[in-house]
Amino acid sequence: MSGKVTIITGGGKGIGFGIATAFAKAGSNLAITGRTESTLLKAKEELEDKYDVKVLPIVADGGYEDQVKDAIKQITDEYGRIDVLINNAQASKSGLKLVEHTKEDFDLAINSGLYAVFNFMKYAYPYLKESKGSVINFASGAGLFGRDGQSSYAAAKEGIRGMSRVAATEWGCDGININVVCPLVMTAQLEQWREEYPEIYEKTIQGIPLQRFGDAEKDIGGTCLFLASEAASYISGETITLQGGSGLRP
Repeated sequence: MSGKVTIITGGGKGIGFGIATAFAKAGSNLAITGRTESTLLKAKEELEDKYDVKVLPIVADGGYEDQVKDAIKQITDEYGRIDVLINNAQASKSGLKLVEHTKEDFDLAINSGLYAVFNFMKYAYPYLKESKGSVINFASGAGLFGRDGQSSYAAAKEGIRGMSRVAATEWGCDGININVVCPLVMTAQLEQWREEYPEIYEKTIQGIPLQRFGDAEKDIGGTCLFLASEAASYISGETITLQGGSGLRP
């Protein structure tokens, strides 16, 4: 990845920071976006201190088209290219039953997820076409398996999967490969969930052959590195589930 440029939305914390770490170790320069400047600046400092890469932090909410256009301009002004786009950021009201959702709750998931992915893909496209780059979008088992209390989140994530498959068809002639990752990763939020629902946590762990959740850097970051590599240039339109079960899903 040396000399390449990777965009990671939500790259300042959690899964996004794990992915950013994996790509920084591999030599890729980064643009990390998010809504909290202090989080992004802290991530930039840590990554640049440890690895010989440049990190451009950009405060941007992907649900707003003008903010994405400005972010892409900042990135291309700074680096002159885009090789990999990783759409990781997402907000939602997970835990609410469908009938408890307000329209505002539903809009939150769709705007921060589906619209954000659409906006970043649309405005990064000319640069990805030039570099014959890669797009890695994030979906979820919430949509694949219909998980309780995640209707708006699942709707946004399944929308991302559908759009990704169409884009893989449309952009294949440009040499751009597009895939979807569905992770299950140990994060601060999952730690809190384990404390609040220990019985559900144990039941979930028992259903995972390796008896553990994924690691943001090694498992998710490593998978994303593969999907962005020349070795995966023929893989497109696939959903890779990293939840302890089977891998590729249609």
